[in-house]
Amino acid sequence: MTSTRRQAREWAIQMLTAADLNPPGDIAQFVAAQWEQICSLSAEDGTPVKVKSAMKRFTEERVTGVLSHLDEIDARITPLLENWDLYRLGTIERTVIRLGVWELAYSDVPVPVVINEAIDLANWFSTSRSRMLVNGVLDKFAKANPRAAAAE
Repeated sequence: MTSTRRQAREWAIQMLTAADLNPPGDIAQFVAAQWEQICSLSAEDGTPVKVKSAMKRFTEERVTGVLSHLDEIDARITPLLENWDLYRLGTIERTVIRLGVWELAYSDVPVPVVINEAIDLANWFSTSRSRMLVNGVLDKFAKANPRAAAAE
């Protein structure tokens, strides 16, 4: 199986969902355990999952970035939810939005790519209705984010 940035984001969502449900004490130890679990699986064709080092770094940057800035990210998301509590969101939606906000605030990935990937991930891991919520929140964040405004 060839890994891509899309696959790396899928791994990041899986790891961040696990962290959301069971917050880790040590992020590095948590990430290492998650990789062990992922690499113990087999691809659809029965071959072992092999993770290229570049994709591993891409995934880990996102997971450690979100977990290291979680309080700040949540504080930036909450006002965008308009009369909705962050913890009333589904776990997947909350995780996808957190990853999207981190990428918009801390990475150099173009804004349209971040939002499109987040919408696709929400659709893949949750429902097609989730994509509307994710799109709305990330669009609001991108418009208020200086990096996003400079990229347009």
